[in-house]
Amino acid sequence: MGHDLAGVSAGTDDLLSRLVTAARQDLQRRRYLMDSSRFEEIVAAYQPKDFAGALRRPHLAVIAEMKQRTPSMGVLSEDYRPADLAHAYADGGAAAISVLTHMAGFGGRPEHIRMVRAATQLPILRKDFVTDPYEIAEARACGADAVLLIVAALDGTQLRDLIAVSKSRGITALVEVHDEAQAAAALEAGAQVIGVNHRDLRTFAVDLGLTERLRKLIPKNVLVVAESGVHTAADARRMREAGADAVLVGEALMRSADPAAQINELSV
Repeated sequence: MGHDLAGVSAGTDDLLSRLVTAARQDLQRRRYLMDSSRFEEIVAAYQPKDFAGALRRPHLAVIAEMKQRTPSMGVLSEDYRPADLAHAYADGGAAAISVLTHMAGFGGRPEHIRMVRAATQLPILRKDFVTDPYEIAEARACGADAVLLIVAALDGTQLRDLIAVSKSRGITALVEVHDEAQAAAALEAGAQVIGVNHRDLRTFAVDLGLTERLRKLIPKNVLVVAESGVHTAADARRMREAGADAVLVGEALMRSADPAAQINELSV
């Protein structure tokens, strides 16, 4: 399939493949440390919330993201407190919370989901570079209700399989795309929630026009989340007018002195 990242397995030196590789290495470490006999018990103990349902609002839904740092912008928070951020995000009227769990690139770990789950009843998205069914079960075990699946990091079979695993685990798959071919692949694989990432992971350039272009290709019953580069109420309004159901906002909130007020402004 033309949209696939041939270099992920071949080891090309682009950012996405490096992040995927780091995620796989960290996964092997965690899997080794986990008591496998208790794992399914822990997974079953959490009943996932309706992440997709939370995005269906009369106004634009905000998925408020937390991350300690990013590969392109460096450290966003010297004093990173997931539980405190969760309270602020909930106070601002966020529809859901996105938690980065990728250690190497973003300073995250799965335990941060547990901290957020203890602090709020809002649905939680596990944001990571997921390539293995174990990570979907692990997300539920930590108290997450959705996982990110990136089309550029998966081949067609993997994408279909991981969407099916998400469904069987009661977890929503937010399927991320960056162009027309990837949007088509996401739909073909059965995606019900599609995230349009405005940021090109190779150049870091941001194009807010992407949601306007791709929304036209996605059926109305499939939810669309506009991701990256949304900073102001004007940006949010533009996404709403383009037909986005939600925006995922991270950097702007992590840099904000009052994230609750900012979320409120973005809920246009």
